[in-house]
Amino acid sequence: MSSLISSAARFQRLGAVEHRAPGWDLEGLSGRISELSSLHSSVAVTVAMGIVLSAQMEGETSAWITTSQSTFFPPDAAALGVSLQALVVIRAEHTQSLGRAADHLARSGGFGLLVIDMSSERASNPQPTLAMPLQSRLLGLAQKHRMALVVLSNKSTEQPSLSSLVSLRGQVQRRAISQGRFVYETVAIKDKQRAPGWSHSEEVHGPPGLR
Repeated sequence: MSSLISSAARFQRLGAVEHRAPGWDLEGLSGRISELSSLHSSVAVTVAMGIVLSAQMEGETSAWITTSQSTFFPPDAAALGVSLQALVVIRAEHTQSLGRAADHLARSGGFGLLVIDMSSERASNPQPTLAMPLQSRLLGLAQKHRMALVVLSNKSTEQPSLSSLVSLRGQVQRRAISQGRFVYETVAIKDKQRAPGWSHSEEVHGPPGLR
């Protein structure tokens, strides 16, 4: 089971919400299908949970859709500042059900952010879990309701995005800068609204055992 933040990267975020870069806030993601990818699933999950926090601070309802085999670690989410009571969590039986669950929630029009966590899938899997007709329907619903749809994936920069319907893709990397301190850098390798290549970095503290 994957955790929100691995034992090597639990943190307290340093002003991440107040200084979140344009594009990785709710306004920049609304009406789009975005993808956060990394070779380490917990890294993308960490950045996505920061987006959940920013959505909650905007008064928007968020949902986290994942499988029964993988989920975030609730105490870490709570320590980050995420309200677990306000976060809807859907745990599907298998990855093929993730898109259908997202479709049901999106149709309600009651969510500002949907996160589909596919990061537990093997990075070598070349087949997208979300069928193109379903992605097209989700994109239409995101545009209709001004909803952000963020898909988490486990892949390298060289591997293609989920599909051509992905409007923004960020590749997330984590590096240690000192004992107990890390930088999470998200590089936009695809952006249909502005030129790709821009990046956003967040400095974080590790747990006491790493300091």
